[in-house]
Amino acid sequence: MVDTGERATTPRRRRFEAVHKWSATAAGVVALALSLYNFAELQRKPTIDVTLPHLLRIGLAGKDTKFQIQPTVSTRFKTQDVEVIRDARFQLTPTGSISSSRRPVFYWRETGAYAYDFTSDQVNFKWTSDPAPFIVSQEKPQQPTFVFQAANWSLEPGRYEGSIQMSRSENHNLLTKNFCLIISKKSATEIRSGDPRTIYFFRNDLPKFTSSNKSSGCYVRETD
Repeated sequence: MVDTGERATTPRRRRFEAVHKWSATAAGVVALALSLYNFAELQRKPTIDVTLPHLLRIGLAGKDTKFQIQPTVSTRFKTQDVEVIRDARFQLTPTGSISSSRRPVFYWRETGAYAYDFTSDQVNFKWTSDPAPFIVSQEKPQQPTFVFQAANWSLEPGRYEGSIQMSRSENHNLLTKNFCLIISKKSATEIRSGDPRTIYFFRNDLPKFTSSNKSSGCYVRETD
């Protein structure tokens, strides 16, 4: 004779075993899906982001004009592959009242970095590398300070539309970031007549210019 309690326990045990098997199967499916997703993420090509800094530096080199700009080049995804930035280009086009002016031709002269000198209490620029390809990965974002130089050219007062372009490996499209630059008569005179070793700062986040439709978002001389 089967005890009533035992008869009740058997269906419960069966239901428990069924639920346990279903849970184990579901967990296995989830684990497989996660593995496939992680594998796919590792296999995908890195997506590169380029962000321009708030600060742009301009200086002279004899009769040449040089720009120093430090973009952030990074990827949000972890992949087995890395991205190679093969070349960087800088363009500046006079617009509006100076659109007929000669368009400068810039070349990537070198890459450097700024470091604080405790002895002199100054921030100095130093060379770090020749213009050469560099690697970008999630573990290794890059913030190179590019030095672009245009021979026998000087800035005129007016508005310029600019861009920095980076070419990548495997025939990807160019990475392009656009910006605008406003040179006042005051800043143009200051640069032309100043010490050739002086670097002049231009920013695109100055509060006094953010409300102006004409200059909002453009790089403008700090002292304008």
